[in-house]
Amino acid sequence: MDIVGFLKSQFICHLLICYIFIVSGLIINFIQLFTLILWPINKQLFRRINCRLAYCISSQMVMLLEWWSGTDCTLYTDPESYHKYGKENAIVILNHNFEIDFLCGWNFCERFGVLGSSKVLAKKELSYMPIIGWMWYFLEIVFCKRKWEEDRKTVMQKLLNLRDYPENFWFLIHCEGTRFTEQKHQASMQVAEAKGLPKLKYHLLPRTKGFAVTVQCLRNVVSAVYDSTLNFRNNENPTLLGVLNGKKYHADLYVRRIPLEEIPEDEQECSNWLHRLYQEKDAFQEEYYRTGTYPAVPIVPPRRPWTLLNWLFWASLLLYPLFKLLVNMINSGSSLTLATFGFVIVMASVGVRWMIGVTEINKGSTYGNNDNKQKQK
Repeated sequence: MDIVGFLKSQFICHLLICYIFIVSGLIINFIQLFTLILWPINKQLFRRINCRLAYCISSQMVMLLEWWSGTDCTLYTDPESYHKYGKENAIVILNHNFEIDFLCGWNFCERFGVLGSSKVLAKKELSYMPIIGWMWYFLEIVFCKRKWEEDRKTVMQKLLNLRDYPENFWFLIHCEGTRFTEQKHQASMQVAEAKGLPKLKYHLLPRTKGFAVTVQCLRNVVSAVYDSTLNFRNNENPTLLGVLNGKKYHADLYVRRIPLEEIPEDEQECSNWLHRLYQEKDAFQEEYYRTGTYPAVPIVPPRRPWTLLNWLFWASLLLYPLFKLLVNMINSGSSLTLATFGFVIVMASVGVRWMIGVTEINKGSTYGNNDNKQKQK
């Protein structure tokens, strides 16, 4: 196939995948809106239904990673801990170095059956994003403005609301607050030096207040913290666009299960504990870069078929009317109709490219940079 033909076929695949995701996502958001009538009647039923509706959206993203790109994900962990994954509530600490680390976190959730009920601590702006942001709203995701004085009360209330959640859930948190870049790392280490904290080589300084409050609010509900460190072999630099293009990556995820009883209850001691954890994570990163492996047993959790079956269901439901509409428009010969269809296609492509841009490292948050500027004033 020539280059032009390849690009055209790739472009068509992108459009079809994005069409299915966008249309199915908006349909599910619409259904979620109607589930609000259940909240005052049966809150737990509302939650169970929305876990399954949310799965219909998030599993499409995981399908792209698992089945479309065929990315391999090897889990390094203790075999005794492995049998507890998916059977208990947990706080999952993720490093924030790659554009698809959130997707690998979702993949980890999917392999153990908690993708639909997974929670995150997300910035408030994402709650206004159609499909993913609206899905998170109905999942009772904890949104914050990244201004701790304003966030503390709201975050605590949202976390306390999860204490009676009817499904096993994992609460995914990036303690670094923003994705790693060299510029942010330099600024973060200046803060570490000013505070007399040990410097980190491969991570940003963890933001301890959100983690401490999460542990405080979910104690006796959550059984453990899963300290997770993600890397990719052969210096791969994975991107969401690469996954969409079907590029295969090779991920290694190291997970340590730490019983919540081992984490101090006092906020300051909990903060000190988190700083020590990130020093250990830095050492694990150093070891991985040196040896290409982690100090644990490698396990490849089997892929579950549900992500693929969910996508095939929506594809079969939505592609036929699309093709029928396209054929009818072509047969009509109306220039205005064809131009309108073309405009919709272009706008859909732009919208998806914008969503991909949200994940790109060079367009990431200025969270760490802003904090450092304030400290220098």
